[in-house]
Amino acid sequence: MDQSVFLLVKDPHNACRDVIRHRDGDLRIHVYCLDDTEFEANPEELQFYGTDNGKLLVFETSHYSGDDPILVIEAIRWYADYIDNPKMEILAEDPRTSDADNLYL
Repeated sequence: MDQSVFLLVKDPHNACRDVIRHRDGDLRIHVYCLDDTEFEANPEELQFYGTDNGKLLVFETSHYSGDDPILVIEAIRWYADYIDNPKMEILAEDPRTSDADNLYL
């Protein structure tokens, strides 16, 4: 099985603003720390949530075509490994708004 290769673009002005890129495709996922950043979800994109040492993160696709949703989860799992948090739970809903209805991935 081929393993996807992801790259990370760091924002030099904001330590909690990364972009995950798929090396062999167009997938881009913006990472925001919700504790430090104002965030308004784009209804045209996918959003997933996770925590890193108590810090709530949101992962939002950018210009996502919807053709490979498994690749999005794979990219987020790669990022979790990158930040030394391989057991990070990935949530499909914002845990601040719908505690009982979260879907864990």
